Amino acid sequence: MPQLIDRMQPLTDAFDWLHQFWESPTSQKRMAFLTLIIYLVGMIGIEMNRQGWLPEPWAHLAPTNHFDAIQLAFTLILIMEVISLIFSISSSFSRAVGKQFEILALILLRNAFKELSHLPEPISIGTAIEPVVHIATSASGALIIFVALGIYNRIGGSLRFLQAPELRMRFVMSKKLLALLLFCVFVGIGIRDAYLHFMLGQTPRFFETIYTVLVFADIALVLISQRYMPSFHAVFRNSGFVIGTLLMRLSLSATAPWDTAISIFAAVYVLALTWTTSHFAPDKPSS
Repeated sequence: MPQLIDRMQPLTDAFDWLHQFWESPTSQKRMAFLTLIIYLVGMIGIEMNRQGWLPEPWAHLAPTNHFDAIQLAFTLILIMEVISLIFSISSSFSRAVGKQFEILALILLRNAFKELSHLPEPISIGTAIEPVVHIATSASGALIIFVALGIYNRIGGSLRFLQAPELRMRFVMSKKLLALLLFCVFVGIGIRDAYLHFMLGQTPRFFETIYTVLVFADIALVLISQRYMPSFHAVFRNSGFVIGTLLMRLSLSATAPWDTAISIFAAVYVLALTWTTSHFAPDKPSS
């Protein structure tokens, strides 16, 4: 097994290049500018569709509510955060969970903006108070998750269960290979769903599919870590983190306001798990 991982060095080098390229300030600025351009183009396209200026099949695909452009922008931001989450798998469990907190907060904000599409233009609430309640619930949930992230960053220390440098290196290489595989799956699902949407007019469930794949990746990560960190404390902590992220992802399929309630419970659970495993840490880290 060690020799097999050593032979994968070119793949881990490719992952390092992709990771560095994605996280570079230049790439982040370009992606932010691209998001702004797509948002503006989306607004123009929606207005053209409202005026009947778009030919088929674009007229059928394009929405007619300007608020959908806001949802599009936040969807792009969410896609970028998911990519960052995939790359964060190569780091510690605690950092990956922190990234999941960030994505969960953005998802709740995205859900809040999505409710705007249920309101007429120009905005008139009238008796349609339900979308406003959902906006307030999702926004409040996002704020609670943001506070939970701040608490998590304060109490979430990184426990060293691996002391041998060689074992730590092989463990990191294994996680990089898993992250690289996930990135390839992410790109493949994106290409497939884009084809289904633009060519066949179907409504793909991109994020639901990605989060399902991430659940199986989390289980694989626990099994990989158990090979290098077989102690009870390490297995319990890592498995508990997976349960927390699993609850976060299951909340995405729930209806309002249960999606917010499950998200908050997952955040509280992760905070409790982090504090407990740090407070009752073993006296001597196990190898």
